[in-house]
Amino acid sequence: MQLTFNNVNQLWSYVITATLKHLGLSCAVLCPGSRSTPLTVAFAKQTPDIEAIPILDERSAAFFALGRAKATGKPVVLVCTSGTAGANFYPAVIEAKESRVPLLILTTDRPAELRECHSGQTIDQVKLYGNYPNWQIELATPSLDREMLGYLRQTVIHAWERCQFPTGGIVHLNIPFRDPLAPVPDGTDFTLDCENFFSGIVPTPLSITNYQLPKAWQQCQRGIIIAGVSQPQSPQEYCRAIARLSQTLQWPVLAEGLSPVRNYTDCNPYLISTYDIILRNQKLAQELAPEMVIQIGEMPTSKELRNWLITNNPQRWVIDSSDENLDPLHGKTTHLRISVEHLGNEEWEMKNGERGTYLQQWCNIETRVRNTIDNTFKNIEELIESKAAWLISRILPPQTPLFISNSMPVRDVEFFWKPNNLGIKSYFNRGANGIDGNLSTALGIAHQQKSSVMITGDLALLHDTNGFLMRNKLIGHLTIVLINNNGGGIFEMLPIAKFDPPFEEFFATPQDIDFSQLCATYGVQHELISSWKHLEERLKLLPSQGIRILEIRTNRKRDAKWRKEHLGKFTNDF
Repeated sequence: MQLTFNNVNQLWSYVITATLKHLGLSCAVLCPGSRSTPLTVAFAKQTPDIEAIPILDERSAAFFALGRAKATGKPVVLVCTSGTAGANFYPAVIEAKESRVPLLILTTDRPAELRECHSGQTIDQVKLYGNYPNWQIELATPSLDREMLGYLRQTVIHAWERCQFPTGGIVHLNIPFRDPLAPVPDGTDFTLDCENFFSGIVPTPLSITNYQLPKAWQQCQRGIIIAGVSQPQSPQEYCRAIARLSQTLQWPVLAEGLSPVRNYTDCNPYLISTYDIILRNQKLAQELAPEMVIQIGEMPTSKELRNWLITNNPQRWVIDSSDENLDPLHGKTTHLRISVEHLGNEEWEMKNGERGTYLQQWCNIETRVRNTIDNTFKNIEELIESKAAWLISRILPPQTPLFISNSMPVRDVEFFWKPNNLGIKSYFNRGANGIDGNLSTALGIAHQQKSSVMITGDLALLHDTNGFLMRNKLIGHLTIVLINNNGGGIFEMLPIAKFDPPFEEFFATPQDIDFSQLCATYGVQHELISSWKHLEERLKLLPSQGIRILEIRTNRKRDAKWRKEHLGKFTNDF
């Protein structure tokens, strides 16, 4: 196929978008603006191969793209105009870098002659994101030179690879365009042999390396496996790999609430979900001190676990395919740069017979503490914040995508998420742990899904209400379980809560928002939850289109008091 172009910017933009199509790009998020016109027109012409989604607010757009990349495991492209538009991507850039999510950012810019001369809507966009990108470069100004088109194609291919390997993250291409920006003739008459030009473009496969099990693991009787923060693209395969390692070594698996392991309990008979609560009992913490630890993925949220590992300082191995340092405790740690799915494909020697004393002790304690937690929540009729995570873990439809917002929701999931076999797909922004962009990320995950759920506090939702502007673009459904305690509940758990003033005004920051009116403004369905049975009825069968909020109003100070009283009491009978 041959195409003839009468505009150099359209030729340049076609090469960019067509190259990305051949590489496998399926989604591009486009923010409105003038300087980005050539790219916007080119991406619009690539549909339906590339879904082009226009989003007004750049910060929301970036977090939406982050959510799409999390859900698909593939890079998503972000496009914006010149000036401060690209700066609004920055929070999502940071989150993507820290959580290793592939995003390819295309900021458009004025050419060199219009910089440093007070031309409108012009800032220094070169290396706009500092050291956060995996790679960044400014492209040459569009030209008709065939060798330059080859340069453009290969640069885009390299950018696609670098936002995925050796680890997921950001690649930033700054792209200058001269006028005319609209697809009007500019004297160009250029024919491109597309079949020949794009031949040979294939996505780069992920290399796989096997690693043999260290003998020291197999000889250790007091070892634990920590299944940390992880969002694998094949969660069942991931959980089976961890279960195989656990049963080979006869070591318990301490599973973070954000790990898929808690949602695939059939795989693993040695799952420990209550370790944060167990380790609050100093006697148990001492008795259960390990000699060796295998950490899979990033370290869990639990401070109790971190302090316990610091105190005991066991030999640790971190299993993760990235090239990053995943040991914030700076202990005696060896990084194995491999995914757990590809760890030791040789025939492992499975240990037979009865469980070892150490493993049995962990399992017995887990059973008792889990029963105590379950019985406690079953008997609570009052709408308290902590019960929401426990209830949701029991009643969501199988395979439901769930976005867990930062601050208290993610901690209640860590404390109380009940292990299940529902295959719930958990998502979260735990790279930088911010509340910015949580709604937009959840919408990005929900897009093209049948039904999804988000659990969030009121401040995190209010911080990103512009995300609701995407409501008419959403294909699928998002139910938002809103824990409204009118303020920052997480701060109630900190020492500063005892100092008021200034606590209430400067830390809790209550906003006194009527969410039913907010929802009416955006055309979002709203329902006030009156009981746990009411919530259960609304979550058992989810809609397939639109956005709705199920609001649970709780008392922030009473919620904090309940946690402080109960987290240390669940092991009182040991």
